[in-house]
Amino acid sequence: MSTTDDIPRMAEISGAEALWLLEGSTLGRLVYARRGQAVVRPARHLWEFGRLVVRTPAPARAVPVTATYHVDEIRTTTGTGWSVTVAGPADVVTDPDEQAHYRRTLPGWAHGPHDTLLRLHPQTVTGFRLARPRP
Repeated sequence: MSTTDDIPRMAEISGAEALWLLEGSTLGRLVYARRGQAVVRPARHLWEFGRLVVRTPAPARAVPVTATYHVDEIRTTTGTGWSVTVAGPADVVTDPDEQAHYRRTLPGWAHGPHDTLLRLHPQTVTGFRLARPRP
């Protein structure tokens, strides 16, 4: 029989720990608003020089000047894990040399007109861990 003591608790983590978790992962979701609706796209990312570079199957013209990026690792069997969200201004990577570099280092989801490289400049970084209470 389970009790409320068995339920994972959510604990906020520091921005430094959130960035450490983000840097150690490679998959996430780009979130932005378009025509009043939330749009969520799978993405791969790379943390480099204090910026988050994201490769996603979103049309470049559709991505607004600010975006949110979400990464998590939740274990379904235990309900434990972590979640990190980064938000800030975003711009499309247009320099051909930078594009070539990121296309080599970040595998894409889909190649073609909807394969976009973005640079997200974090203004807010939040995160939490889901953990079971210690006995």
